[in-house]
Amino acid sequence: MSERQIRGGQGKQRGGQNRSQDRRPRVSRVEISPARLVAYDVLRDVEDRDAYANLALSSRIREANLDGRDAALATELASGTLRERGRYDRIIELAANRAVSDIDTRTLNVLRLGAHQLLSMRTAAHAAVNESVELQRRVAGQSGVGFVNGVLRAIGRSTPAAWEAKIVESASSPDEALAARDSHPAWVVRALRDALRSEGREQELKALLSANNESPRVSLVVLSGWHAGDTEALADADDLTANGPSPLGLELAGGDPSRAISALGFPEGVVRVQDQGSQLAALALTRLRPVAEGERWLDLCAGPGGKTAVLAAELRGDTPPVRANEVSEHRAELVRRSVIAVADSVNVVSFDGREADAYGDADARFDRILVDAPCSGLGALRRRPEARWRKQPSDLPELTALQGELLDAAVARLAPGGVLAYVTCSPHLAETRVTVDRLLKRNSEIRELDAKAVLQRVARGDLDLAGSALSAQLWPHRNGTDAMFIALFERVS
Repeated sequence: MSERQIRGGQGKQRGGQNRSQDRRPRVSRVEISPARLVAYDVLRDVEDRDAYANLALSSRIREANLDGRDAALATELASGTLRERGRYDRIIELAANRAVSDIDTRTLNVLRLGAHQLLSMRTAAHAAVNESVELQRRVAGQSGVGFVNGVLRAIGRSTPAAWEAKIVESASSPDEALAARDSHPAWVVRALRDALRSEGREQELKALLSANNESPRVSLVVLSGWHAGDTEALADADDLTANGPSPLGLELAGGDPSRAISALGFPEGVVRVQDQGSQLAALALTRLRPVAEGERWLDLCAGPGGKTAVLAAELRGDTPPVRANEVSEHRAELVRRSVIAVADSVNVVSFDGREADAYGDADARFDRILVDAPCSGLGALRRRPEARWRKQPSDLPELTALQGELLDAAVARLAPGGVLAYVTCSPHLAETRVTVDRLLKRNSEIRELDAKAVLQRVARGDLDLAGSALSAQLWPHRNGTDAMFIALFERVS
C-alpha cells in the first residue's frame, strides 16, 4: 500500500520538481509527520514496555489527536512494521553488515520503519530516508544519523525481490530462509508446519504464513436476542456485510468500527468487535444441544469477556446467571464491561480456576463449562503481530501444565451428562491435541465429542475443517478467522 493511497493521494511528490531548482543547498531540516512519530512511539512501547500494539496504537493516536488519514498512516506504519519485523531485521543486517542485536534499539526501530516505507509502502525513497534521518536525530540526537542514512540508502538500491533472493542465499537452512522471508520465528514456522501436517495439509504452510502477515478485516458480533437470527438483515450499510462463518458475525469493509456499531442503533454492548473464530468457540458450547431449564454454566477463564457475553446472550428459560471467573481482577473488570448488555445474566468473580472458590459452593456442579485457557496466542498473529516475537518454545511447558490443571479442575465440577469446551487461540500441537489426549487418559469419566460436526451445524456456510481428529482447528488462511482450536467433551459417569 502506498502512503499516498493511505493519505488520500493528495499532494505532489518533490521528485517531480525541476532538477535545476534542487541544486540549491538545503539548510532546513525535514519536518517529521505526526503519523511517523506515533508509529515510532508504538514500536518503542512494544519493545521497551512490553505493551500490546493495538492498545498502544489507540492510545498514541488519541494523544496525538490524529485525523482519519494520519491515523490510518500511523496504523499501517506501526502494524506493518511489526508484522514484517523479522524480514526487515534480516535485510537491515545484510545492508549494514551488522547483527541487529548490535544496533541501538532506538536506531533499529527507526530503520525498521524506514525499511517498511521503502519495501512495502512505495513511499518515495528520498522522503522515507530523509524523514527517517530526522526521526533518528529526534530520538537519539546526532548519534547514528549517518548510519541510518547509509543503511536505508543501501536498502533502497535493491528491490524487494532482490532482497528476498539475498535472504535465501545467506540463510543457513530452508527453515531459516522461510522464517526470515515470511517474518516468523523459525520455531513458530516449525510448529505451524507440524499442526498442518497433522491434518494432512502441510502444503498450506506458505498460505498460512502469508495470511498471518495480512491485516484482517474487522469482525463484529451481534449478540443473540437482539435480532431475528439473521445478521444479513442488519448488513444494509455499504461497509457492513454478513460474511464469515459465524451466524452472529458481520464484517466491516473499512472505516471506524465504533461509528459502524453506533449506526446499528443497538444498546451498548450488543454489538462489538470480536473475531468470528472466538464467536464460533462460544457457540459450539451453547448450541451443542438445546438448553434445559435450570442449567448452570461456567466460563472458567473469562477475560476479557467476549465469549462470556455470547454465552449469556444464548441462555434461554429459567436458568441461573453464567458464572464468569477470571483470575486477574483487572481482566475481571474487562469482563464486567464486556457483558454490560447482558449484565443480569452474568456473575463475575475473580479466583484461580484451579481453586475451589472459582466454582462457588463446595458441591457446585455445572452443565456447561468453557475453558478458554491461557495459551501462547500463536493463533492471533494477524491481530497481534508483536506476539510472535515475544513467545519462546520455553514458554510452552508452563502453559501446557496450567492448561491441564485447569481442565482437570473443570472436569471435577462437570455435572453428569454435562459438556465442556476446551478452547485455545493457538494451533500448536502441545496446546491442542497433546493436551486433549492427556486429558482423556487422566479422566476416564469423560468422552470426546465431534466438535467438527457441531461447528458445521452451527456455522454459516460450509467450514473447511481438515484432519481425522474429533476436535476442530480453525485457520486464518482457510476460514478467515483466528487459528482457534475447539474440543468438546461430555461427562458420562
